[in-house]
Amino acid sequence: MHRRVLLALTLPFLCLNAMAQAPDPAAILEGARLSASLTKLEKGLTGSIRKGNHKTPVTLFLMGREIQFQFSENPNTPRIFHMRMGDSSYNLFEIIDGKTRDLSASQLVAPIAGTDLTYEDLSLRFFYWPNPKLEGSEDVGGQPCYKIRIDKPHNTPGRYDVVYVWVHEKFGAFMKIRGHDSKGGLLKEFQVEDIMQVADKVWTLRKMQVASHDPASGRRISITDVTFDSPNQVKPRGLR
Repeated sequence: MHRRVLLALTLPFLCLNAMAQAPDPAAILEGARLSASLTKLEKGLTGSIRKGNHKTPVTLFLMGREIQFQFSENPNTPRIFHMRMGDSSYNLFEIIDGKTRDLSASQLVAPIAGTDLTYEDLSLRFFYWPNPKLEGSEDVGGQPCYKIRIDKPHNTPGRYDVVYVWVHEKFGAFMKIRGHDSKGGLLKEFQVEDIMQVADKVWTLRKMQVASHDPASGRRISITDVTFDSPNQVKPRGLR
């Protein structure tokens, strides 16, 4: 009898303690955003996106909920884009000769330089969707990761309806992303192959493979490699 009473008194406290220790998925995602690292550093990332033998230089700046990126299919005419993101909306501009031109919603899912990477992918737009859910822990490449599910808010543009993100439990960097359609079919997988330390306790992406899939069969269709160098002192241009 005394044992039952003790258990009844103790169980609620054990449950509360477990809840208090459970990781917050929103905080995990916030730490895993590239913008979290680059905002602290006030630097940009330079690198390239490559599909087959075609390699395109790219420069990326993330500033909280704003992102600027430029890529150069032709070195003499780089294209510069600026995106402002909210929970359920976004504004995407192209900067041409110091002036801005609005881009349509369809541009968000358009391929960049013929690769598997889109503007939605490059901005990690889905990291800002509300109400992420922690689905436990799984290993990715032998590394312990939190698995988080994010559902697209109603009337939000973009190709993905559900996104799963795996975040390294120790370093806080995302290690894998899978984007699915409304029927659960896999559309795209992002697999991080290498990360780099850019400051004390700050890690970010160095190399990633982006693979497009046929959602009906799950078969991989094509692959694009994304590689970034160490952060540099280059500053963003145009809109701020």
